[in-house]
Amino acid sequence: MSVRGNGDSDLGSVGALWRYPVKSMLGEELNATAIGERGLLGDRVYAIVDPDTGKVASAKNPKKWPQLFDCRSAFAAAPSGQEEFPPVMVTLPDGRIASSDSPTFDDEISAMLGRPGKLQMAVPDKPVLEEYWPDIEGLDFRDEVTDESLPQGTFFDLAPIHLLTTATLDRLRQLYPDGRFEVRRFRPNIVIRSAPAERSFLEGNWVDRTIAIGDEVKLKVTGHCPRCVMTTLPQGDLPPDPGILRTAATYNDARVGIYAEVVQGGTVHRGDEVSFE
Repeated sequence: MSVRGNGDSDLGSVGALWRYPVKSMLGEELNATAIGERGLLGDRVYAIVDPDTGKVASAKNPKKWPQLFDCRSAFAAAPSGQEEFPPVMVTLPDGRIASSDSPTFDDEISAMLGRPGKLQMAVPDKPVLEEYWPDIEGLDFRDEVTDESLPQGTFFDLAPIHLLTTATLDRLRQLYPDGRFEVRRFRPNIVIRSAPAERSFLEGNWVDRTIAIGDEVKLKVTGHCPRCVMTTLPQGDLPPDPGILRTAATYNDARVGIYAEVVQGGTVHRGDEVSFE
């Protein structure tokens, strides 16, 4: 495991790694993962697509897809990157497990969702999802559903890697003590365990810089991560809470975390140090 030491450039260490095999479903926590041009190996390689509209199903429109966030996706075996991805196993809200290699998978998913849905790896030519904007001051829209385009050829929202520091979560907890600002509300790929920061939102100062993780991986930070209604939705024992998004909108233009593209791939482990390149 890497041990870097760049003095003032040390940013923290990898506290958690998360992969989400199916877009908008809960994912799986990892101890280590390969990272390539398309991000964490196996991240968001599948999505549920509405066969009637061709749009990507997303919990960003929870009125239309209310149970996506009640599903958890995980690969049946660890993907190697050298061959086809193994089947994905989806734990449904009632506890049943549906396997993507089953001929009845789409029927099971559609029955659970209450509308037709088709699991696919093939990305539509012009991938689009629908996003509901709650009535919260500071958002670009209020109480409106908009169409949002995804990067060509992917099921990612804006970029292949999403990072979040514990310093930012700590700051949000200070601003809204009644809110449960837990990692799973924000769905990052890489959680960086960092010291408390004097500046409110630590990683927001990393935009346009390159960071190194461990001995191999280098990421170029491309921008802030704008937050949406998904942060307010219940999952597991987390209650619904519009105050989560309202706090981010009030104090940081509804941004929590950062996006990055991969400059150099490799393997990342929990505990690897993070520093400016």
